[in-house]
Amino acid sequence: MSVDYKKTVFLPRTDFPMKAGLARKEPEILARWQRMDLYRRLREQSKGREKFILHDGPPYANGHLHMGHALNKILKDVITRAHQMLGKDSNYVPGWDCHGLPIEWKIEEGYRKRGQDKDSVDPVAFRKECRDFAEHWIGIQREEFKRLGVIGDWDTPYTTMAFPAEAQIARELGKFLMNGGLYRGARPVMWSVVEKTALADAEVEYHDHTSTTIWVRFPVHRAPLAELENANIVIWTTTPWTMPGNRAIAYGEDMAYAVVRVTAVAEDSLAVPGERFAVAKDLVEQVCADAGITGHEIAATFQGADLKGAVCHHPWHGKGYDFPVPLLPGDFVTTDQGTGFVHIAPGHGEDDYWLGMAHGMAVPDTVNGDGLYFDHVPLFAGQHVFKVAPAVLDAMKDVGALLAHGKLVHSYPHSWRSKAPLIFRNTPQWFISMETNDLRQKALAGIDATRWVPGTGYNRIRSMIEGRPDWCVSRQRAWGVPMPIFVHKQSGEPLRDQAVLDRIADAFEVEGSDCWFHEGAKARFLGNDHNPDDYDKVTDIVEVWFDSGATHAFVLEARDDLQWPASLYLEGSDQHRGWFHSSLLVSCGTRGRPPYEAVLTHGFILDEKGEDKMSKSKGNVISPKDVWEDMGADILRLWVVSADYSNDLRFGKSILKQVGDSYRRLRNTLRFMLGSLDGFSDAERLPVEEMPELERWVLHRLTELDALARQCIHDFDFHTLFQELHHFCSNDLSAFYFDIRKDAIYCDAADDSRRRAARTVLDILFDHLVRWLAPFISFTADEAWLCRNPGEDETVHDKVFPTVPADWRNEALAEKWAKVRRLRRVVTGALEKARAAKEIGASLQAHPVVYAPADVVAACEGLDLTALCITSDITLKADAEAPTDAFRLEGEDAVAVVVTLAEGEKCQRCWKVLPDVGTHAYEGVCGRCADVLSGLGATV
Repeated sequence: MSVDYKKTVFLPRTDFPMKAGLARKEPEILARWQRMDLYRRLREQSKGREKFILHDGPPYANGHLHMGHALNKILKDVITRAHQMLGKDSNYVPGWDCHGLPIEWKIEEGYRKRGQDKDSVDPVAFRKECRDFAEHWIGIQREEFKRLGVIGDWDTPYTTMAFPAEAQIARELGKFLMNGGLYRGARPVMWSVVEKTALADAEVEYHDHTSTTIWVRFPVHRAPLAELENANIVIWTTTPWTMPGNRAIAYGEDMAYAVVRVTAVAEDSLAVPGERFAVAKDLVEQVCADAGITGHEIAATFQGADLKGAVCHHPWHGKGYDFPVPLLPGDFVTTDQGTGFVHIAPGHGEDDYWLGMAHGMAVPDTVNGDGLYFDHVPLFAGQHVFKVAPAVLDAMKDVGALLAHGKLVHSYPHSWRSKAPLIFRNTPQWFISMETNDLRQKALAGIDATRWVPGTGYNRIRSMIEGRPDWCVSRQRAWGVPMPIFVHKQSGEPLRDQAVLDRIADAFEVEGSDCWFHEGAKARFLGNDHNPDDYDKVTDIVEVWFDSGATHAFVLEARDDLQWPASLYLEGSDQHRGWFHSSLLVSCGTRGRPPYEAVLTHGFILDEKGEDKMSKSKGNVISPKDVWEDMGADILRLWVVSADYSNDLRFGKSILKQVGDSYRRLRNTLRFMLGSLDGFSDAERLPVEEMPELERWVLHRLTELDALARQCIHDFDFHTLFQELHHFCSNDLSAFYFDIRKDAIYCDAADDSRRRAARTVLDILFDHLVRWLAPFISFTADEAWLCRNPGEDETVHDKVFPTVPADWRNEALAEKWAKVRRLRRVVTGALEKARAAKEIGASLQAHPVVYAPADVVAACEGLDLTALCITSDITLKADAEAPTDAFRLEGEDAVAVVVTLAEGEKCQRCWKVLPDVGTHAYEGVCGRCADVLSGLGATV
């Protein structure tokens, strides 16, 4: 008859539940952090420490958080927490981008719905609506970021619309004005006819677009080659709307050309038998096919260089387009498609513009900001560029200039806000020169001096800076920082007067930049030194990328709890052409170096198949709120660090389930330690030198993990650190150390040195592991810490990582235990096979006979292998021949195991099968358990 000894076993006890209930628990933890003012506590504790400052790239104050926000802010929080726990002052100040088109567009929607004209509204009143809108969403996003567990200065964040920020933006632009780097010029820029403003490269995205394509004859007016007399030059373009702006034709100097004479055509062809035209020699067959020419001959061939001095008439010559169209050499002309001749509209293309400038060509103004042709444009005045293609075709047909037309689906620039297609449009804008003051070279030198993680970011941004044109920093909108510039009416030169700039910035600081729009502003800011009648006040605003690029000036430099330059900038990989880029140029242009020491980029979020980006239209969107209300924010945090965020990240319900499984492993590891440490005190602690080898091996592993954690934090490689910590919890602890030491913890006497050693190591393990996990699963780590260290003001987050003693490292011991663990793996495999075959029930019923090499057996000498393998008995045979049917594990062929049954009876307290069970004073127990019962004074 069995006796119940359960009450005499030291079973785990803890208030740390197996079921996390994060969705309910996390808000309670957040409220406690708020009560203790955790952020301020960290700042007070950190005074005088080395600073680590991650400068926040400002998200846009527009709408609820999406998963990209969560990825970005959680990663920032992990990094700042980790450096704080390394013993630094890692202060995080969040911020918001507030100016710009998305908010302005949203406010305009309201006007359009009410049938109002936004342009008739007082600009100050309109700007107030924009400001109120931004303020509303900042409040919402702030609470959502806090719900993710992000610690920062949420009470005093920065915003680009704060009055001091607007003042500093004006000052930074003023520095470029004063040093000659800022100038006004007319050149083609990417323009949105819907939003009526120029766009920066970072505001442009590319989508498939169907364009009308045309092949157009330009009659040769004057040519250095007799073969071209009475012939046409044929161009091909995907932008028929640019034909009114044509002023030249480009050719390739080194390309071979041919004069084609048409001999036969298809029924619906626009080609005419007998006509002659010139195209690139390599494209003759393709052009003839496109134009429905069924028969042709090559009348002549020549080189592009032979075209020097050639001039054509415009196809609409005699209809208002009575100007020469010269042929000019262009190094951008290719034979990839088209005809080998490129029509040049200097007002509608980058290459076109520079080619025209090189040859002293005037840039015509043909298209207004709303996409309508100006009244002075012949044939098409008042028509819209995106609707004019049929009229252009008809006009070309009327004069016999259209050789062919078709449709082409191709990648085309669109506004990332309105999603509308864009045009290149020549407009007067304000530019920052890349060459004046050696800005390009300073930026390139700054890139070389910056640490880029991953390293591919270096090549990406360097190639952008090497080839980028001058920076267009003006926008024709209302919601933003006004350009603090006055232009002399007669000379057209901007006023460069530091006193005026100072007056403007000082006013912005106190009143906000709305004062630029007040009546009398011109006279007020110009002061007594300049006649207001002589100057025009610029009405453009500063482009928002300059705003965010200047944040280092009004955040890092303005706050004494931060530092300049920042230790780190961190955003998505698209910011090489956005925030990293603009910050680099603003800082290098005013301070000669980047505002950051290092730049880290993460990828974008894809669906769980890794095929598509998350988008509402595809129905694959999961919001952060969906996750924290269901599973908790710690699951999101763990997803961020478990993924390799240097690449695009997969996300979806099945991935969240996998992350949930990983979380449970970590939580159960903490729970086992907390339960097993019930009642532990310093009096029970055992010196390391008195510990068994197994405990000293665990401490050695801690030295390895400590070194890895510090290196991974330096490298921003949290993916590797998570994988190693998870492996440590799963393999080294749960499946090995905990499994082995359960018996000692549960069944040894309270004062037994083995049990004391195990509990001492568990205490050390918990203290290290919970701190290492704190930046990752910040809510769970704090919950676990409180279970071990109760108190309203207790938190793991104001602690630093423990210093691991160097003498815990023992490479020789690690090498020895690697052999022991290999032997144990084979024994465990043999036991599992025997259990599956129902030869044994529990492993404690077994007595394995192990055949192993002498060096492996020697490594096991002096160790309690029954405890290590969780069996009741074990026999080792060195260099003995194993039976042919012995169990062997693939990869460990040198070790073989035969499982036999242990002799004796099952101990009713520890469940081992031993010969001495039943021979002691207590019924049904082994000698070890009898001694424990005696020490407890048990009367069972």
